[in-house]
Amino acid sequence: MPHGHWKTTTFIGGLRLSGMTAPMMLDGPMTGEWFAAYARKVLGPTLSPGDIVILDNLPAHKGAVAREAVEAVGARLLFLPPYSPDFNPIENIFAKMKASIRRVAPRTLDALQDTVCGAIDDISHRQAAACFTAAGYEPD
Repeated sequence: MPHGHWKTTTFIGGLRLSGMTAPMMLDGPMTGEWFAAYARKVLGPTLSPGDIVILDNLPAHKGAVAREAVEAVGARLLFLPPYSPDFNPIENIFAKMKASIRRVAPRTLDALQDTVCGAIDDISHRQAAACFTAAGYEPD
């Protein structure tokens, strides 16, 4: 925003071989409470037994409520080693989304949401699978 105050808008989502799942935008920073709510209400319902949720070491990701929400459906959490974004498949998708945001330069929250939704829609199954391979995972 020109000559304005910067606000934090957080995007969170999951990545499957088929593309993005459980996307959510948050008007503010990620906190443990927000992540727990996301895990219960948005991510949890998309998970199946045997799914693995890969997380970085953001303190907000480490709450008991979020763990319980994931494990309740038979999925499990896998925390990456500290400072290892190369092992996180979604980082490549986030880079593409950020490039779209920079290119469009949205000035309102609605325009930002539209840009993010368009970027999500542009993620192909092939791109999603390639992100897992690039991070060192062998998709079945």
